[in-house]
Amino acid sequence: MPQRTNASSIDNTTLSILQTTWTSSLVSAVYVIVTIVNLCGNGLSMWLLFFRTHPKTPSIIFMINLTITDLALGLALPFQIMYQMQGYNWTLGSSMCNVLTVTFFVNMYCSILTMTAISIDRYMGIVKPMQFRRANVKARYAIFACIVMWGIVLAVLSPLEKTDLTFKVPELNIITCFDILKKDMLPSIAHWAAFLFGMFFILFLCPFIITVCCYTRIICVLVKNSKSNQKGRAVRLAFIVLFVFTFCFAPNNILLLAHTISKLYYNKSLYMYYKLSLSLSCINSCLDPFIYYLASKDFRRKMRQMLKLQNHSTVDMEMSEARKESLLSARTGSIGKADARHTEK
Repeated sequence: MPQRTNASSIDNTTLSILQTTWTSSLVSAVYVIVTIVNLCGNGLSMWLLFFRTHPKTPSIIFMINLTITDLALGLALPFQIMYQMQGYNWTLGSSMCNVLTVTFFVNMYCSILTMTAISIDRYMGIVKPMQFRRANVKARYAIFACIVMWGIVLAVLSPLEKTDLTFKVPELNIITCFDILKKDMLPSIAHWAAFLFGMFFILFLCPFIITVCCYTRIICVLVKNSKSNQKGRAVRLAFIVLFVFTFCFAPNNILLLAHTISKLYYNKSLYMYYKLSLSLSCINSCLDPFIYYLASKDFRRKMRQMLKLQNHSTVDMEMSEARKESLLSARTGSIGKADARHTEK
């Protein structure tokens, strides 16, 4: 976690980090780009998913949940940019600092859990189509799953919700937000270890392993049974999801673990690297629309139709195919056909 310190003083390493302007400038530049792409891409995605995509399958519900978390991050990032550009000086009060920090981490971990849920949904539809059809998974179950995800994430992040995350640095005459945490934020090292375990293992590592296993099995099944374009799209989807995990989420969570251990037991800091990795974790919100495009046939059709990339006859044909697909996937179909259809879900 960020620098843990006494309530009255901070070390020279922390002071040096807070005075390093190139870090704040670089992170702010990344945040500006992410904010613009996030709000444009996810605003369009929300409109297509919520108002133009029917029926609301479990995958669509998960995508809407992912878009909500991305838009929340996009709306919160301008405050973070302002904070960075003011030299790590937070002027909006402790409550707003809590809101910003929790929003940041909720986006990361709800995105991880939601992408894992999408991978499980696709795994069941492609690898276990008969069980998937018998289970008759409805949209309301996906909504319930999203509520559970939010509950788990908010429960694990509860220390960040209850604690004053601001810290006055008299040497620099600034008030930081989440960059310096007080030692008494949690009562003991055991509590810090439990907090770290929840964030790293429950919210990151376990979902990552599940996602990798699901997409590995999906690709293996499609290589044997599906057409080349379906295999290609599934491979691209798996690549993007795994890229988001390894490039956007893994560095931040690994450095979180390494920094906390080194600070608790060796009094050494990796916070500069952790701070830089936070900007990578935001990039996932710009890549999620590509996941929607590859994961949902209806989303692809609406997007292409809106961008006028298809003529009307092609659109009508795909609409007819989509209706057939929805009816057949909801009722009956052979295993081979179910595999192909759920690939295009």
